[in-house]
Amino acid sequence: MRELISNASCVLFDFDGPVCRLFAVHTAESIARRLRGLAAELSVSALLTPELRTSPDPHRVLRGIARARPAPGVLSRLEAALTREEISAAATAPPTPYAAALIAALSTRGRQVAIATNNSPLAAEHYLNRHKLAGYVGGRVHGRTQDVSLLKPHPDSLLRALASTRTAPREALMIGDSVADFEAARAAGVAFLGYAFEESGEEQLLAAGARDVVRSLEHVLTALIAPASG
Repeated sequence: MRELISNASCVLFDFDGPVCRLFAVHTAESIARRLRGLAAELSVSALLTPELRTSPDPHRVLRGIARARPAPGVLSRLEAALTREEISAAATAPPTPYAAALIAALSTRGRQVAIATNNSPLAAEHYLNRHKLAGYVGGRVHGRTQDVSLLKPHPDSLLRALASTRTAPREALMIGDSVADFEAARAAGVAFLGYAFEESGEEQLLAAGARDVVRSLEHVLTALIAPASG
């Protein structure tokens, strides 16, 4: 843990999970359901596969519809609706314990901090501003674009974060909570530290090949600020 932190001049955070619980109040399942309702209004329900008709993951619904190549206006309407839902969720999202302290401690100790997320960058910026964390991140928020094929596990958001911080992959660390985060970090050549709120998440990350997983960011904060022994 200490080696991961000490070797990183830049730390990339996934947003939903490592920074906050975005869908704790406005649930992902309810948002996915509303996206399917909008798909029906736009007369593209036929593009929903059986799996997408029951998926609790709004990003999966959006990406699945995108793969069917609907008219550009349809996809932009769906993405805009998801962005509005995420901004609304960011207004009530509870912080991940120790995340704010860790972000502040990293920044004040000379590390660059950036966000690399599948969520809308507007939602992440709303949350960071609300919790007075924006100054530590300095505008380095890299989220979903109009091209949803670039969502993680594609490394696009990580590569943009590295470019914005002028950091070589070997000098960066990604903190994420999903297998997609791990695969994106691996594709970008960035070291990965898994955060698992629940035991099932830890098991999934370890099964995917992640070597370092913590159940609390307190361990990361302690490794950062505690004096080295010896």
